[in-house]
Amino acid sequence: MADRSRPRRFVAGSPFNRSPEPEPPAEQYAVQDRVTHDRYGLGRVVAVEDDTALVVDFGSRVMRIRMPCPRMTKL
Repeated sequence: MADRSRPRRFVAGSPFNRSPEPEPPAEQYAVQDRVTHDRYGLGRVVAVEDDTALVVDFGSRVMRIRMPCPRMTKL
């Protein structure tokens, strides 16, 4: 059984000592940006709704995509 009254020793190279890395900034989209979506394919942004959603024209359909969307990237 381990003695819990003593503090744990510090190990300099331990991955548990590191603070979490900050998240990368969310992509900013503008009207006329070209995008690709994993499910719908290539498209063009036709409207931006207060950084909460995008309206994207994928050619065969126009979709409203809520942000952030990990399945969509800007080209």
